[in-house]
Amino acid sequence: MERRLTAILAADVVGYSRLMGANESGTLAALKAIQTDFIDGKIAQHQGRIVKLTGDGMLVEFPSVVNAVSCAAEVQRGMHDRNAGVPQERRIEFRIGVNLGDVIVEGEDIFGDGVNVAARLESIAKPGGITISGSVRDHVGNRLDLAFEDMGEQALKNIERPIHVYSVSLSKPAGRDTKDAMPAREEQPERPSIAVLPFNNMSGDPEQEYFSDGITEDIITDLSNVSGLFVVARNTAFTYKGKPVKVEQVGQELGVNFILEGSVRKAGSRVRVTGQLISSKDGGHVWAKRYDRDLTDIFAIQDEITHAIVEQLRIKLLPQEKKSIGQAPTDNIEAYTYYLRGRDFFYRHSKRYYQLARRMFAKAVELDPLYARAYAGIADCDSILFHHYHEDVGIDSILDTSAKALALDDRLAEAHASRGLALSLMHRYEQATEEFERAIALDPNLFEAHYFYARANFAQGNLERAAALFERAAEIKPDDYQSVCLLIQVYRSLGRDQDSKDAARRGVKLAERELTVHAEDPRPAHLGVAALLELGENDRAREWISRALAIDPDDIWTQYNVACGYIKLGDIDAALDLLERSLSRAGPELAQWVKHDSDLDPLRDHPRYQKILELIGQ
Repeated sequence: MERRLTAILAADVVGYSRLMGANESGTLAALKAIQTDFIDGKIAQHQGRIVKLTGDGMLVEFPSVVNAVSCAAEVQRGMHDRNAGVPQERRIEFRIGVNLGDVIVEGEDIFGDGVNVAARLESIAKPGGITISGSVRDHVGNRLDLAFEDMGEQALKNIERPIHVYSVSLSKPAGRDTKDAMPAREEQPERPSIAVLPFNNMSGDPEQEYFSDGITEDIITDLSNVSGLFVVARNTAFTYKGKPVKVEQVGQELGVNFILEGSVRKAGSRVRVTGQLISSKDGGHVWAKRYDRDLTDIFAIQDEITHAIVEQLRIKLLPQEKKSIGQAPTDNIEAYTYYLRGRDFFYRHSKRYYQLARRMFAKAVELDPLYARAYAGIADCDSILFHHYHEDVGIDSILDTSAKALALDDRLAEAHASRGLALSLMHRYEQATEEFERAIALDPNLFEAHYFYARANFAQGNLERAAALFERAAEIKPDDYQSVCLLIQVYRSLGRDQDSKDAARRGVKLAERELTVHAEDPRPAHLGVAALLELGENDRAREWISRALAIDPDDIWTQYNVACGYIKLGDIDAALDLLERSLSRAGPELAQWVKHDSDLDPLRDHPRYQKILELIGQ
């Protein structure tokens, strides 16, 4: 049984029986004209695939959630224009539902819960309207010029669990979600939105930077648990770190109403935290406070800041939100300090720092054996060290560590993502998909969940889904070169040549920046080679090849990606030499990866390449 995660659009003609009863031949002719002259073109434009047509509707599959919602909006707007001047009783209107879900594939058809939810979403849409599931809303983010109205949890017919539903407002400009809760369906104020900028380290010691960053991240996490508030993701907010900013400009760039900024001074057993909430519209101060406390009160300070913001913005907390915000991750401040150090090292993205991060997380667990986030940190480090740097970390060990974290807190997105990665490396893709989807549902802004999920989809040959996930990963982490560079190849395989060129230009800039910061890491060099070659900068690509091989000539991924570069440069023997060295030591993912890597197409029939494949059982 083949399964895959996909974006599903279900559409149905409003009042089809009435239209057919009034004028059967005219209705059929009109529907056929709409389908061939308008809808088919829109679906093709957004890379959709019509799964089936019924007399009064259709089921369409899309490689991207953004494509599906964009197509739905353009269809409904186009139908509104077409119906202008047509008497109400003769108008052909659609209801549309869009869902992101797991489906069972049989030939050209798809079945399963993902399809059923899309159909039920369509059934509750208004004529000419669109309803989407919460997972679709999370993936779309702010990438479309659309507004969304929060319809809350809905019990859909024959669907076991309640589904969080949004309706797409086609008549409003893009903005944050609104809550339409009044019986008379009066418009309610838009959901408040906020960006938490990195708090300044006022300790006079650069080594204390990890602590102020950690406080910032934990406040972002607490605020993100508030359903009535939109919070800019950590990676996006931290692009402003160390830069002079104007609140009004940041608010405009991020599309938020409010900015929280502050500072942290840690000295011995004392800590001072200041915070100020500012309106991005006029720069006016909404709230400000300074906290001088013992270090052991740091969780109480974070809690008070979160509640102060919620109170100032007049947001009502749900019972579960009150519980999660007030719940300290550990009672041991020393363990918390080690955890923050580990998280700081983790974000520096090189082998040495991942190793240091793991040591910090392990020390946190030693001090507090019930510290779930620290176990998740260990699992994350082990996953990346095993996956990117081939450290001798057993996959079973990663599964065990993530299981410990989940046993303590089953809502830890990082732990679900690490478990998903370990399962995908064992080719247990169906279980891995469940874990990745759970991670994304818990934290739609978790980079690792999207990045490793994208790689798992590529290894299975699900290129459209891989592209959508890499795109989302790159959006979550604007300074990430990996997702952008890997998109070059995915786009090329999908025939999206212009997108491939655009990704290459972005990839070169991001890889250059990473090489400047982490000169000891070969990854930006060997991944950046593909970007340079895509842009025709062959001489520079050779320079980066030399650099990657000089930094770590024995690294498997360095050898593999440089080999791909040599193929494009026409150095076939050099490419085969490196492939023999790398693939002979290939792990499960790389062995799968070669099946779908278009860079290797020129070698598919080469005798030496055929022998290499025999070595890895392909």
